[in-house]
Amino acid sequence: MSILKLGLPKGSLQDATVNLFKKAGYSISVSSRSYYPTIDDAEISCMLIRAQEMARYVQDGVLDAGITGADWVAENRANVTEITELMYSKATNKPVRWVLAVPADSNIKSVKDLQGKRIATEVVNLTTDYLKKHGVTAKVEFSWGATEVKPPQLADAIVEITETGSSIRANNLIIIDELMVSTTRLIMNNEAYNDPWKRKKIETISMLMNAAVESENKVGLMCNVEEKNLDIIISALPAMKSPTINKLAESGWCALNTVINESDARNIIIHLKECGATGIVEYPLNKVIP
Repeated sequence: MSILKLGLPKGSLQDATVNLFKKAGYSISVSSRSYYPTIDDAEISCMLIRAQEMARYVQDGVLDAGITGADWVAENRANVTEITELMYSKATNKPVRWVLAVPADSNIKSVKDLQGKRIATEVVNLTTDYLKKHGVTAKVEFSWGATEVKPPQLADAIVEITETGSSIRANNLIIIDELMVSTTRLIMNNEAYNDPWKRKKIETISMLMNAAVESENKVGLMCNVEEKNLDIIISALPAMKSPTINKLAESGWCALNTVINESDARNIIIHLKECGATGIVEYPLNKVIP
């Protein structure tokens, strides 16, 4: 039997990834004592790998495919095939940013002021390339963590990842530039991509995971409405395309089914009720395939 070797990100993205797989239809069980999670698909073998290292192991064929950030693919300068972008992260569905930050009272106001300075970061290659692009020479040191606390004693500036900016602000730092916006990616080994079975397997996973991402913050809504009220009700529904409408056995009535943003549900339900709709049901979604 053919097996797809799939790398899952260990660390901050781990729980969000397992939850997304669950919505996609795959049950993954992670043990605190093992780097080999179990999955309810006999054709997939999972391994937990730090996102920072994932692209290198996929490139080298240790893994057929893996989930990591576009930033770590770039940082490792990995030669891999990108299957899809997955719009999710550890806290929100927003992209993460690699930013240049300095103490709020620093004399450094732009990248040009970094000439001869010391910069701490986890992304040495990204930072080096950024400085080179701007014609700046500075000392770039790898940071093993807690990067935000290093200025001003241990570094003049940092290049750090942020999703909300809260940690940057909490350490009295200000952002003076943005190096890269990064999102989660499903990547594949180039040789594995040329294997028809493995390619089809990963494309199926990609479709289901994107469907799960698409369902985030959306709900299904169905109700019964009188045909005479259809136009005014439909005009208030921000459906993906248009609602599904089916005639009911009772003359003059029909059933309406649609998908809406969860944040809109409250007001729309009130509107439906005011228009005489009955049997209003809001229900959660696991997957939405446009």
